[in-house]
Amino acid sequence: MSDMWLPPGEDPREITEQPRGERAVVEGYLRHYRQTFELKLAGLDAEQLARRSVPPSTMSLLGLLRHLASVEMSWNRRVLQDRMELERPYREGGDRDGAFNGAVATEECVAEAWESWRREVAEAEVWLDGDDYDRVVRLDGDEIEVRDIVVHLVEEYARHCGHADLLRECIDGRTGQ
Repeated sequence: MSDMWLPPGEDPREITEQPRGERAVVEGYLRHYRQTFELKLAGLDAEQLARRSVPPSTMSLLGLLRHLASVEMSWNRRVLQDRMELERPYREGGDRDGAFNGAVATEECVAEAWESWRREVAEAEVWLDGDDYDRVVRLDGDEIEVRDIVVHLVEEYARHCGHADLLRECIDGRTGQ
């Protein structure tokens, strides 16, 4: 079991009680995928986190971390809190791929990315706890329910956990559990 992330019984994602109801189930999945993503990056140094997948892609674990920090910030603060004037992080000079292009193998870049992601996740959890799934927000002329945004976040994390699995396996052979 050397490729397992954690010994049985020590996995923080283990569910002791099956959630009931839409909100508990959806937020349980979101929490699970956030924890899974964090586990996939655990124990790697700056060079490993910044290692690119395959040319011409700029995808890396560090780039995914920065991207997800930006996603969390944009959906929570910009959309749910109606603060569209805020700039999305990692888009200096209009670079839509700045989260990936700027993911460099330095301790400073790694520390900033972790701090940004953890801050945005914590703020999103607090905001969402008090929000109403039936509330409608406007985005680019469309009306979107809060529940749709939360389900989209689950989708976003699920997709990128798959990417992280492949990237991590290339680095040290570890596969997910």
